[in-house]
Amino acid sequence: MSEDRHQQRQQRLKEQVDARIAGANEQRGIVIVFTGNGKGKTTAGFGTVTRAVGHDLQAGVIQFIKGQWPNGERNLLEQHGVEFQVMATGFTWNTQNRVTDRAAAQQVWQHGLRMLADERLDVVLLDELTYMITYDYLDLSEVIAAIKNRPPRQTVIITGRACHRELLDLADTVSEMRPVKHAFDAGIKAQQGVDW
Repeated sequence: MSEDRHQQRQQRLKEQVDARIAGANEQRGIVIVFTGNGKGKTTAGFGTVTRAVGHDLQAGVIQFIKGQWPNGERNLLEQHGVEFQVMATGFTWNTQNRVTDRAAAQQVWQHGLRMLADERLDVVLLDELTYMITYDYLDLSEVIAAIKNRPPRQTVIITGRACHRELLDLADTVSEMRPVKHAFDAGIKAQQGVDW
């Protein structure tokens, strides 16, 4: 391809991008969903929280499912004023107790409701929320109402597999992680600082 043709193509692309940027003039918080069966949903959520904190925004994190093992993201972000509320029961296949898991989910969700009503928070991460809906630990209509009634500039991030259709419909941005290859499938042990 000649230099002139390349430059013309890039100029057309620039004009298209500039037109889209000029047309995007609404400013408000958004709902982001990271879902799918691939690795990286929580990592993407925390990447967004880290970016927000790096721009001096205030963030809060609700973690469903997670246990009491060391958490690198928490170790870093709490030092920067990010509040964490963690269900801390671990994976449901380990606890195998629907009653206590549901009670733990309800308890941490009360903090989620508080965060979703807090005008000081720019970003709220609801990590692994999708499982709480799938297992019927939280009421879908209550979750949707809390998200819809949040402060207008607050962004909400939802992570987890099998996201409910109503949450997908509510979201402004949805990314689906698709598994292509995973080290664990080859017998490689999960590594602190990389996988968790």
